[in-house]
Amino acid sequence: MNWLIVDNIIKNALKEDCSFNDITTSCIIKSGTKYQIQLIAKEDGIIAGLKVFKRVFDILGKVDIDFYKKDGDYVKDRDIIGNIKGDAYNILVGERVALNFLQRMSGIATTTYTATNLIKGTTAKILDTRKTSPNLRILEKYAVTVGGGYNHRFNLSDGILIKDNHIDAAGGITEAITRVRNNIPFGKKIEVETENLDQVKEALNAGADIIMLDNMSIEMMKKSVELIDNKCITEASGNINLDNIKAVANTGVDFISLGMLTHTIKPLDISMKNLI
Repeated sequence: MNWLIVDNIIKNALKEDCSFNDITTSCIIKSGTKYQIQLIAKEDGIIAGLKVFKRVFDILGKVDIDFYKKDGDYVKDRDIIGNIKGDAYNILVGERVALNFLQRMSGIATTTYTATNLIKGTTAKILDTRKTSPNLRILEKYAVTVGGGYNHRFNLSDGILIKDNHIDAAGGITEAITRVRNNIPFGKKIEVETENLDQVKEALNAGADIIMLDNMSIEMMKKSVELIDNKCITEASGNINLDNIKAVANTGVDFISLGMLTHTIKPLDISMKNLI
């Protein structure tokens, strides 16, 4: 976790939610009032983002947190995740921002955990994508790893992926790979998106390091994996969900990338309640 980046994300979220002051809390809470509250799971799932949650209150100041769980733990409905105590104003000001991060990250981790369990017994691994919330990518990709998945490239500078529009603009897969290979830094792998068996053959012959099998039927994926025959890494992508992911994994692909991990989020229900 790069805290230089994360702190800016948190500070911007706090500025968005409390531009000048919390007029409700400032009217009710006297300066210096102490408060204690618990962090509670309201449904089962995987926790992710506790350090980010805590950092919200570290930035606001005068708040101490004791966690009873850690990132990656499976929590059940009504489990107490932690205890928060300190300056009442700062606790109430930071509550929604801290919960927004924690709920979203835990929802991503939980969905990833579900996906990884569905493909147990296969050799495939789960990847995320760049289909993340603007400016929250570092947090969402971290949550994927907590849930047992792996990160694809973080940004356009992080890896080479020749997609359909690149191929069209270059005039073909072979030409696109040739141009990239003549210009990339040493050691960078080249991934190519393919949509049919002819494109798979062309990408393989052109020396692609990774071939993405995009929006293919299960049968076409199987044929593509057989054709590639471990000569390069394979990645399945497009229209894959929790209902068909096991069938995709059974084709023998090395990786399965799921945009749904970060773009279709059901946040984990977590609340701050005073149980004492």
